[in-house]
Parts: sequence; structure tokens; C-alpha cells
Amino acid sequence: MRSELITKLNKTFEESAYEEDGIEYWFARDLQKLLEYSEWRNFHKVINKAKTACEKSKHLFRNHFVDVNKLVSLGSGSEREIDDIMLSRYACYLIAQNGDPRKDAIAFAQTYFAVQTRKQEILEERIRLAERIEARKKLTESEKQLSKNIYERGVDRSGFGRIRSKGDKALFGGKSTLQMKRKLDVPANRSLADFLPTITIKAKDFATEITNFNVENENLNGEYRIIREHVKNNKGVRELLGKRGIMPEELPVEQDIIKLERKIKSGQKKIAKHPSALKKTD
Repeated sequence: MRSELITKLNKTFEESAYEEDGIEYWFARDLQKLLEYSEWRNFHKVINKAKTACEKSKHLFRNHFVDVNKLVSLGSGSEREIDDIMLSRYACYLIAQNGDPRKDAIAFAQTYFAVQTRKQEILEERIRLAERIEARKKLTESEKQLSKNIYERGVDRSGFGRIRSKGDKALFGGKSTLQMKRKLDVPANRSLADFLPTITIKAKDFATEITNFNVENENLNGEYRIIREHVKNNKGVRELLGKRGIMPEELPVEQDIIKLERKIKSGQKKIAKHPSALKKTD
């Protein structure tokens, strides 16, 4: 395909997109023209194939294909209502995949929407990683505060370790910190939280924040009282998760959060040194 045609098609596809509340979409009637289908009924057959493909890929097609009505102008100056469909980027990708690749526009669209969909996947993955890293930092802060609170109330460093361990046992359904490390194959010298999924990190943080609040608010003193409080809070959080079918001890291990942080920082340094690299990777 000639480079000038690629440039022209890219501009046309970009200009045909709409955005509302941060959500990008295309209208099927516009896409029909872009993909060089002269008749709506023929294009609608391709859309139906795309819907089937969407369902087979375990996606709800209603989230990607939204039926709408819109007014179009007629030559006489009057208007009439026609059926149309709002399409997500993923829906457009599936439509292109079910089209005739001998057409230049469809051959272009297959690559265009595949790349755009991959961009979205990468962005969503980056956001998930950032949320996990932020949750881990928050847990570190709440645990530092707990350490400070209990030290002021006569509990030493060893006592803090016992309090935290008892809390883990309550959260993980009777499994100790060491047992969870073995289960998830976490190195003995590393923190278990560095390998936990975001929801478990946030669960630990929530229980620790409640403990901090009650230790300060009720002026709890001594290791025994604080252990009892921390166990109660972790059990409460576990029960809440259990009601939603989430068992913390059954969730799979995640990538080492320290390695992820290094990877992200490395990527940011590369972009800072070579801003053009952002376009290439995107």
C-alpha cells in the first residue's frame, strides 16, 4: 500500500472518531463509508459477524455495539431518522477483521484498529501497575504509623512483627506469613506484600488503618490488646472479601513490585532522554 494512501486513510479514520466523557467511538454508518461498503445491508452482515466474534471472545457485545437512532438531512432540506450503531475501538477492530482484506481501506483498518486496541491495552496495564505500586506505598505508610503507635505504647520491634504476623494469619484464613510465602514462592528475605495483588494489598492496608485509628482513639496499650484489635480488623476485612467470593489466600502471585518500579522508572528515563521514543512505542 502506498505511503500517501496510508497517510490519507490514517487522517480519515482519526477524524471520523468521536469522544464523549473520555470514551472514544465511531458510528457504523461512517465506518461503512470508510471501509468502502456501498450498501448498509451488506455492511450490517459484517457487523453481525463481528458481534458473534465479540461474544466468542467472552466480551458482552452490548458494551461495544450500541444501537442508536439519528437524524440525517435530505436533499429537500427535511430530515429523517435512521438506525445506526455506536462502535467501540474493539468493535471496529472486529468488523475490520471480518471484512474483505482485498480492499485497501479494510487492509488498513485491520492494522489501524489492532494497533489502537493494543495501545489501549498497554495504557490500561500501565494504570493497573501504577495503582498496585501506589497501594503498596500506602500500606508501607500505614504500617510505619502502626509501628510508631505501638512503640509509644510499650511494644518493641519484635512485638510489631508478631502483631503483623497475627493479622496476616487472620486475613489469609489461618495461613501464616511464612506459609503464604511458601505457597506463592516468595523469597524468605522479601516482604510478602511485594508479591500480592492490588486488592490484597489494599485489604491489608484497610485493616491496618482501622487498627491505627482504634489504637489512637481508644488508647490501646500492650501487645496483647493490640494483637486482638488487629486480628479482629483483619478478620472483618476477610469476611467482607468473602461475601464477594474473594479468598485472599487463593489469589495468584503477582510480579515483584520492586522490579516493576525499576522497569517503569527505566522507561521514564528513556522517554526523558529521547522524547521521540514515546511515539515509536505507542
